[in-house]
Amino acid sequence: MELYTPVKKLYGVGEKLERTLHSGGLFTVDDMLHHLPRAYQNRADFRPLSDEGSYGEYHSYILTIANEPRAAMIRRGMNLLKFRAFDESGTVNITYFNQNYLKEVFHQGATFRFWGKVTKEKRTLCMNSPAYEPILPTKELDALIPVYPMFSGMNQKLFAKLQKEIISSLPEFLVDYLPDKVREENKLCTLTYAYENIHFPKSEEALDRAIKRLTFDELYLFALSLSKIKKVQRERLAPAISNNDIGELLNSLPYTPTGAQMRAINDVISDMCAKHGEEATIPMNRIVVGDVGSGKTLCAAAAAYLTCKNGYQCALMTPTEILANQHYETLKPMFDNLGISCELLTGSTPAKEKKAILGRLISGECSFIIGTHALIQDSVKFDKLALAITDEQHRFGANQRSSLSSKGYFAHTMVMSATPIPRTLSFMLYGDLDISLIDEMPPGRKKVLTYAVDESYRLRLNEFIRKQVSEGRQVYIVCPSVEEKKEDIDNVSDFDPFTTLYSEAQPPLKSAVDFASELSEKYFPDLNIAFIHGKLKGKEKDKIMSEFSLGNIDILVSTTVIEVGVNVPNATLMIVENAERFGLSQLHQLRGRVGRGSAQSYCILVSDSKGESAKERLNIMKTIYDGYTIAERDLQMRGPGDFFSSTESVRQSGQMNLGISKSCTDMVLVHSAFESAKNTLSFDPTLSSVENAKIRDMVEKMCDEKAGTIN
Repeated sequence: MELYTPVKKLYGVGEKLERTLHSGGLFTVDDMLHHLPRAYQNRADFRPLSDEGSYGEYHSYILTIANEPRAAMIRRGMNLLKFRAFDESGTVNITYFNQNYLKEVFHQGATFRFWGKVTKEKRTLCMNSPAYEPILPTKELDALIPVYPMFSGMNQKLFAKLQKEIISSLPEFLVDYLPDKVREENKLCTLTYAYENIHFPKSEEALDRAIKRLTFDELYLFALSLSKIKKVQRERLAPAISNNDIGELLNSLPYTPTGAQMRAINDVISDMCAKHGEEATIPMNRIVVGDVGSGKTLCAAAAAYLTCKNGYQCALMTPTEILANQHYETLKPMFDNLGISCELLTGSTPAKEKKAILGRLISGECSFIIGTHALIQDSVKFDKLALAITDEQHRFGANQRSSLSSKGYFAHTMVMSATPIPRTLSFMLYGDLDISLIDEMPPGRKKVLTYAVDESYRLRLNEFIRKQVSEGRQVYIVCPSVEEKKEDIDNVSDFDPFTTLYSEAQPPLKSAVDFASELSEKYFPDLNIAFIHGKLKGKEKDKIMSEFSLGNIDILVSTTVIEVGVNVPNATLMIVENAERFGLSQLHQLRGRVGRGSAQSYCILVSDSKGESAKERLNIMKTIYDGYTIAERDLQMRGPGDFFSSTESVRQSGQMNLGISKSCTDMVLVHSAFESAKNTLSFDPTLSSVENAKIRDMVEKMCDEKAGTIN
């Protein structure tokens, strides 16, 4: 067996099972190894049958079979297998559905470990279809049982069997790529031990060690790949800007820019402008991060003005048509007054108009183009593109960013993000980009009053919605899921594999689809209610958001798809259902959707969670309004996982697609991995030494596969 052995070579895998594995994206042994459990059942958590406090929850019970199983058909296609089992404290009736073959497994007097829910029906204890394992003197039962992400045609038992075959052969073929020095300095286990215990942990301690090793590896390789990408970028040249005077632009503004805006603008000028009269310079590769409403658009305008005034072209790309239109309506009058031509190009642009715009782009007549993904189509060509700007950067992959900038043959690149991040994480998240933080809000903006309530306030909340709408305002309601989720068929306990702690009990999820229907039919039949979610096609989402921005929709029920982008000054109320399910930074982003106009705005966080962590997060939202402070508190409470997740679409290509490290909550480990990468490169910048050969191969493979081409 080798890492790239096809799955069809595994014992018992025929053509049908091979197709099933392929449908789950599993083609090789390496793919199987990286298909990690999503949770673990803690089957060492034994309870006696008399423990009424454990009823209705998943636990383990050591029980002896009291009688031979009896099978019965209750209707066509439905058979029941029933028997009784007992421990020293009581007796329980156990039932299996359509599994009559288990008559040959369970026999009177045999003892098993059962995993399932005990319920009390009248005075009788019952268990339905519990997992089971025989108690044998020659076999020690595992305490932690992996639960894998499943796909159609596969079940947990079969998948675990295939994984065990691979794990048993690991010592024969798995080579540890991490240099011994790095592993020993960071007190890490071997790679073989890590994979053995991430899939089939011997104990919680062994699981912790495995997670630490695999998380460290991801972050260490991530940091090395960022360094390689940045080195490649620094070896290129882009047009140097000679005239850096933006006085005309600043004088045209009806307000005075904040100090933070001017610092970011000066960063851009420094990046793009000529050094010592040279005609070319290292391309700017900068991200401007600023809270919602902090004024990032002015930084983009300054960069675009600088570019166009020096005889070059600029392109600004947004993820949605409505955001592109919003930027166009803001920037076109400004640039018209400055004598710079500005055009809009989206998927909805009529063919005749599009052809004319493309002609003006390639001739150089159009200096500044604003648009959506339409800008990266092959038909779009520029005369002298020198600056590519992308807004809401986490909606784009790096390949999409590079596709735009490559139209200018190594144009300068600027990306904007409205997600404040802790300064301690800036390099880790954007190591390939220079970063400018806009950490100051324009004066005079009203604070969005924030409250946390539970379901007992529902009627009062509905009255408040009615009041806002009656005053001509609009309302956002955000739900954590699109549709109601079915009960988890994998019988997963609350055991969290990445913290080895028990998670707080969570209230049921509100779904956008169901809640929108309930509001429309039960509470507000006279109001115009719509819902929007990420599964809708782009044009459908844009149409709904456009209707909302025009004031034709009173209440918009949504998932977090509205987290970024659209500016609707008339929306004054944001309600977040199941607020305990969101991170602090995400709640802050959602709150930023309101408070854009002159009227007082409100954010209501609805949660029935009794957990202390949830209560603390909601209290922070009620009292803190600065995005960077909130981000720092989020980092302290939940670790960097949410921040890694929020940049996943950027990391999907161009760098490394993070997996297990997205759930990391150990900041010491994160810093250790990045510091180790820094030390490795300080002694071996090109990873050319013998001890780093395997690491170099992995970094190059990642950059080749993930980046496609690092343009």
